[in-house]
Amino acid sequence: MGRRNKPLIERVVIEDIAAEGKAIAYYNDCVVFAPYVIPGDVVDLQVTKKRKRYMEARVEKIHEYSADRLEPFCEHFGVCGGCKWQMLPYEKQIAFKHRQVEDALKRIGKVELPPFDPIVGSKKTQYYRNKLEYTFSCNRWLSKDEIDAEHIDTDALGFHIPKLFDKILDIKHCYLQPEPSNEIRLSIRKFAKENGYTFYNQRIHEGFLRNIIIRTTSTGQVMLIVIFGYNDKEKIEKLLNHIKNEFGNKITSLLYVINKKLNDTIADQEILCYSGATEVYEEMEGLKFKIGPKSFYQTNSEQAYELYKITRDFASLSGNELVYDLYTGTGTIALFVAKYAKQVIGIEYVEDAISDAKINAKNNNISNSKFYAGDMKDVLNREFIEKHGKPDVIITDPPRAGMHNDVVETILFCEPEKIVYVSCNPATQARDLELLDIKYKVAKVQPVDMFPHTHHVENVVLLVKK
Repeated sequence: MGRRNKPLIERVVIEDIAAEGKAIAYYNDCVVFAPYVIPGDVVDLQVTKKRKRYMEARVEKIHEYSADRLEPFCEHFGVCGGCKWQMLPYEKQIAFKHRQVEDALKRIGKVELPPFDPIVGSKKTQYYRNKLEYTFSCNRWLSKDEIDAEHIDTDALGFHIPKLFDKILDIKHCYLQPEPSNEIRLSIRKFAKENGYTFYNQRIHEGFLRNIIIRTTSTGQVMLIVIFGYNDKEKIEKLLNHIKNEFGNKITSLLYVINKKLNDTIADQEILCYSGATEVYEEMEGLKFKIGPKSFYQTNSEQAYELYKITRDFASLSGNELVYDLYTGTGTIALFVAKYAKQVIGIEYVEDAISDAKINAKNNNISNSKFYAGDMKDVLNREFIEKHGKPDVIITDPPRAGMHNDVVETILFCEPEKIVYVSCNPATQARDLELLDIKYKVAKVQPVDMFPHTHHVENVVLLVKK
């Protein structure tokens, strides 16, 4: 499609925000989506994609700023793919998220909803994440001014530019994770440059330094995983020893990986311990949860506690119930509710996560829990139900794609009195609620904001038998 078919829309008013976080304007009865603007802004939009029912555009010029607009706090705003709502006051952010949940459940789920309380906002809107992954690159993203400049450092340690797999934005300061996250990243970058270490090339898959993963906990522990592209014992020893000396007892667990694969995932890689422990621990109401290098844990620890309390309240356990916790991960929700139930059974696809769940149960002296690994649609079947008993309550916290139809069918077969559905994607949650509507009605809804300055939102729904 030629440029002439992609108009420049001048002085259009941004009127709303869509479900995926992009702002909405209207042009010739067509919806136009654009990032990094908010309702009330008056802008020129260059259309980049034109479809029958909608268009996508980038902002060419802002003529008037919305009365609500704030100055973004991060110097990387507008280039980095994260924290896209920095210019929007937090109370407006959570109001849009609340409406997003309500719209999805009504429009997609087509189910009757009870009145529900306002979204639970996050007390921290900066430095709230407990895990970040940074990528090394010898081919960093350059600004327009830098492209034509001479003697530019093209190495980067930061985040991928959206939709550009081989371009990394070199991060000066990130407001997502508390210290020593920034200190660690900058120290490693400085040492690597001073010692001539090569940064990874994503196009030809060469280079020594690939990634670092930093995990922090509310208990003050820190895990650092350094991922190398090949094994050079002398260089590895030199870098890790520098980190150990630089940060002393700030780092609880210093681990490393030799990843020679074409992709960055370390789920199938051997994790090697250089110093300290092989895990860190998160704590919640006296329960301690082991977090290993491959473990999943909610990335906003404080809001995870709020989410789990709501889940437990919705389950309203008396102590006599058999509870199934689907997509249990490392068993955090299962163990959080275990003392209020007769027995809890957790199911999870990742075997390492189930191993951690069993360790967590043992470490917390919880004897009324069982955990099973396998694909949910294969494990949760009629034979499993007959062997372990029909659950009184099912808690389900699936990935963004929601539940497989076979899983929904099995839930309908075993007919628990209550289902507590925790979701990170209200759209797929709404789709599943429509499938469950044949036997269940929505009794309670409670959105929770886990990710300030983004459009992402968690939502908890209580379903009861009709």
